[in-house]
Amino acid sequence: MPNRNRNYAIVGTGALGGFYGAKLQKAGFEVNFLLRSDYDRVKKHGLIVESPEGDFTLSQVRAYHDAHKMPKCDVVIVALKTTQNHLLPKILPGLLKDNGVVLVLQNGLDIEPEVAKIVGAERVIGGLCFLCSYKIGPGHICHLDYGTITLGEYSEDYNPPKITNRLNLIANDFKHAKVPIKVSEDLLLSRWKKLVWNIPYNGLSVVLNARTDELMANPDTLILIEEIMREVVAGAKSYDRIIPDNFIPHMLDYTHKMKPYRTSMKIDYDELRPLEVESIFGNPIRLAEQRGIKLPQIEVLYRMLKFVDAQNQELERKRQLLSL
Repeated sequence: MPNRNRNYAIVGTGALGGFYGAKLQKAGFEVNFLLRSDYDRVKKHGLIVESPEGDFTLSQVRAYHDAHKMPKCDVVIVALKTTQNHLLPKILPGLLKDNGVVLVLQNGLDIEPEVAKIVGAERVIGGLCFLCSYKIGPGHICHLDYGTITLGEYSEDYNPPKITNRLNLIANDFKHAKVPIKVSEDLLLSRWKKLVWNIPYNGLSVVLNARTDELMANPDTLILIEEIMREVVAGAKSYDRIIPDNFIPHMLDYTHKMKPYRTSMKIDYDELRPLEVESIFGNPIRLAEQRGIKLPQIEVLYRMLKFVDAQNQELERKRQLLSL
């Protein structure tokens, strides 16, 4: 049985953090939610989750607007977009118990070292989420499909550590909350494998203004997706991480079967929010270059996304000025 005395903090209560945090609370764990714009709504009315696995409402949650007022926790889940990571040095140290760990549920590559600088490498676990969800409104999450998390211990330079007891304990908590869990012996390999999906679909969804099903239905974009995936595989290989030959067909089949989905980056773009361009695109390009490998098609996507992101942020700046 899981240890219900282990408590959790959710830093970033959006479509991802809110969903997993709500599942943990529903399973009986103490979960403390850090919120910004949704705080008033969630404080008064709780969280609503719509899901093919069953809709549920948490009428009362431990909602906070200020991290410094939150209790110290055993597991602090970072579910912010990586564009908000500059906030973490002020948030994380005060949230962790003496033996607490940070679970980083963020997209991209080379994420854990940034968190390790704040709390120490020995207190960091990485997680990869395969989840289709979005926010309908404040405190209202719609889960469309999937939901598996892959967990792996972080160590400096991503030297694969052993699977630890604490990793298994946290994995068991999620399993008890009916979240499918995989445990990885090699976090860096798992991150490269996640990029096989994230890079083509997030990037192309923005620059081509398309959902996943639309990208999969067109023979030209299907070719492009596969070519980009092969570049990610080459990037992983430069770090001696071998992605099996059957992985790309598996990802393509996985996406064919997926419900029509507007990717998280497309949602951010449509909502005029900053895009996670550096963590998902820039970091893999730079890391591969350090090993003498070029990723030309990914770099084209990267430059295009930098351009549209800058345009978007200028639009948002003007909108903010007009609202004053």
